[in-house]
Amino acid sequence: MSALEWFAHKPLGGGIFWIQERFYDSGNRANIWLVRGSQRDVVIDAGLGLRSLPDYLRDAGLLTQAEGAGPRPLLAVATHVHFDHSGGLQHFEEVAVHSAEAAALLQGDNYEAVTWLSDREVARPPRPGWSARQFRVPPVRPSRLLHEGDVINLGDRQLTVMHMPGHSRGSICLHDKDRKILFSGDVVYDGSMIDWLPYSRISDYIASCQRLMDLVDRGLVEKVLPGHFNIFGAERLYRLASNYISQAGVCHKISTCAMRSIASIALRVAHSRITS
Repeated sequence: MSALEWFAHKPLGGGIFWIQERFYDSGNRANIWLVRGSQRDVVIDAGLGLRSLPDYLRDAGLLTQAEGAGPRPLLAVATHVHFDHSGGLQHFEEVAVHSAEAAALLQGDNYEAVTWLSDREVARPPRPGWSARQFRVPPVRPSRLLHEGDVINLGDRQLTVMHMPGHSRGSICLHDKDRKILFSGDVVYDGSMIDWLPYSRISDYIASCQRLMDLVDRGLVEKVLPGHFNIFGAERLYRLASNYISQAGVCHKISTCAMRSIASIALRVAHSRITS
């Protein structure tokens, strides 16, 4: 299967494209965002990596400048290293990730990447004989380590890094302040927030949600482009963040602790089999 078959995209205007893996039929299917700038293009998250995303961007004509000029430099930014967002980083020459998860990406740590893929989630195998049991996020050496407050300069637009741990220890959002757009990764999307994975932390998540609410209160976000599901606005962002905080009581913490223990054991068993 070619990259052109595996991916599909939708232009959103303003130099932003929404890309998805057509045959990854799962709630874990991540949104991929291409943001085009006057001097640099950025891909936010990279999917599973079963086909080359840079090949798709090139073949679909998404990287060519006007008047036949060559492509701009392309940077892939991972909002975090979970497998559904980081598997495709292997295909990029320039990769950026938060410093807290750089070692996991460099080592190909599929425990921290929470790699958990089944054959039934892939509606059409990318090549003959492919099996989900073979899938792993490979080691990738990041070319840039991100920290709170860093700015990714695209020329005519800037994306500010906001370290928002909770879902994972290196989770980030990217904030286009001028356009009031937030690329939120898995920090928040229009669904249940997951805080029971290895390296998830409820206290961090509460603090991150408070920051999200503050962005809305200050009028700094009007549109959220999340890591999963559909785009939403500031009112929904505030409600999702405030709902998480209100529900993060003692009972939630106890049940989350139990779920994290089960998930941790399952991941360690699964990946010990793969590496043995």
